[in-house]
Amino acid sequence: MTQSHTAAATLSRPATLGGAAEHGAGYRWGQLLIGIVCMAMIANLQYGWTLFVNPIADKHGWSRAAIQVAFTIFVLTETWLVPIEGYLVDRFGPRPVVLVGGVLCGAGWVLNSMADSLALLYFAAAVGGIGAGAVYGTCVGNALKWFPDRRGLAAGLTAAGFGAGSALTIVPISAVIKSSGYEAAFLHFGIGQGLVVFLLAWALGRPPEHAQAASTSGAVQQSRRDYRPMEVVRQPVFWVMYAMFVMVAAGGLMATAQLAPIAKDFKIGDVPVDIMGLVLPALTFALAIDRVLNGLTRPFFGWVSDKIGREQTMFIAFALEAVGILALYRFGQNPVLFVILTGLVFFAWGEIYSLFPSTCADTFGSKYAASNAGMLYTAKGTASLLVPLSSVLVAATGSWHAVFIVASVVNAVAALMAWFVLRPMRRELVARSN
Repeated sequence: MTQSHTAAATLSRPATLGGAAEHGAGYRWGQLLIGIVCMAMIANLQYGWTLFVNPIADKHGWSRAAIQVAFTIFVLTETWLVPIEGYLVDRFGPRPVVLVGGVLCGAGWVLNSMADSLALLYFAAAVGGIGAGAVYGTCVGNALKWFPDRRGLAAGLTAAGFGAGSALTIVPISAVIKSSGYEAAFLHFGIGQGLVVFLLAWALGRPPEHAQAASTSGAVQQSRRDYRPMEVVRQPVFWVMYAMFVMVAAGGLMATAQLAPIAKDFKIGDVPVDIMGLVLPALTFALAIDRVLNGLTRPFFGWVSDKIGREQTMFIAFALEAVGILALYRFGQNPVLFVILTGLVFFAWGEIYSLFPSTCADTFGSKYAASNAGMLYTAKGTASLLVPLSSVLVAATGSWHAVFIVASVVNAVAALMAWFVLRPMRRELVARSN
């Protein structure tokens, strides 16, 4: 061990080994809760952005397409830099990475409040994206390390904080935009969200080595060897997981990202739908269900995967997604079925953010889990680049038929790959590693 490695280990020991010993078994649940709250605090950087687009366009006269370039920059910096941020977590522990991430998240929105040019808006998006990626990658990686026995549930709960976290602040942000302008909303919520992350980061700790030991559960195959990132990219099974992640993410996004134009073409977007006494326009109802089910599916399927195995759960979820997308296309012209089937599609799609990180850690070990899961997470960025192909397909064919067929087929293929390709490859690698 080098002198620098020794120093890093020494610096992290009081906050991890000692902390775990002093606080007992419940300490790791506290670590998980901190990660969930941090994820909820950064959720608005992605999910709340849509509230600001029109006010920015109205004030500056910029086109919406030009403004949305900032969102693309945010998504790419949030995803593609996570491997680097994950490396820093594995090297120095979660605390310094989340501290810096909280500052950058806050700074991104503060810069947004002052942006009087597209260049500054794009720079602010990059700053916020780097910060959000640092917090996201750290919190997921930390959950994987603290819960080798319940990785699916832990990663799912953490990812749910990001998926559903914006629900609590959408209404207050909207109110501030209407009463004080979008600049005030960016400034106040940017400082507030960044400050919460910054303060909570001080309580984060690295788990001791024994807490990261592989589980002996028969349902989940786990490696006892810790693979370094450069070793991971040389393993074919990693690229199988990467391809599946891209396929499911892109397939789901092709169907869900175009929900508004689909509802418009089906002529049911504004039709009132009554489900259990709750009456909303069909599109509004579908989008509301998205927020709820996109959060619930992550811990649910994560928990299921802890019980029956990762590949079995992937097969069920991805097959359900393939059927749901086809059903949405076939029966979506009915407003009630549009809402219900949209819910099914969202429920069978969001679990990728719990299943893939936990499968990655099971396969390649806990020690470098943040780095390795970060490399796999870049598949989200890759998938986002493929989503515009849905618009190309619609323009070329004149209907949504090809989009739904492609989205359904890639999910079906991913389901089959989970069982017939990923499962035997992972078993072989884990057997060699143990």
